[in-house]
Amino acid sequence: MGVGAPPAPVDDAALMKCVLEKSGGQMTTDARRALLLSGSTRVGSTNTAVLRTLASMAPPWVTAVLYAGLSALPAFNPDDSASGLPRVDELLHDIRAADIVVICTPEYAGSLPGSFKNLLDWTVGGGELYGKPVAWVNAANPGRGDGAMAELEVVLGYVGAEIVESACARMTVDRSEIGDDGIRLFARSGGLRRVTGWGVFPR
Repeated sequence: MGVGAPPAPVDDAALMKCVLEKSGGQMTTDARRALLLSGSTRVGSTNTAVLRTLASMAPPWVTAVLYAGLSALPAFNPDDSASGLPRVDELLHDIRAADIVVICTPEYAGSLPGSFKNLLDWTVGGGELYGKPVAWVNAANPGRGDGAMAELEVVLGYVGAEIVESACARMTVDRSEIGDDGIRLFARSGGLRRVTGWGVFPR
């Protein structure tokens, strides 16, 4: 998907096909796990609010986990072993355990925030994202966020993640739409359901 193009209609069937292929192509009643990664460390982040909203809408058979360790990750050093760094080991474990990863990140200075790029750097070489279905939500204002999305697609391609383009989406989120609980208010009416991809997880 070109980062400057309008989003294609979300097709849950495409993401279902992808997830099922990764699980052997069989329909199952087993619980599924989604890891939600926010690229923002900011308190009150609209990007994190989008992911909290997605988590609040997850059906019973999906465990949606919002990763909260971005600020605590050490700077990537290829000489370091993740096994000796508890915060990194926890991150990589969460990625391996996930059936799908959903990302919502802001754009800083025309690209990914350094802290989030650091998170992605820790996955290079380890294979945690290789073949993993990944979707993103761009919550930036119109005309913003293309630099971050372009860099994200490059990095995800480099680590071999499977970007499910039909499950990616763009939406503008104003801070006034965020409730006291950090969840986007309109979600109560199901307005985000079309971009969650939750329908891909068979009951």
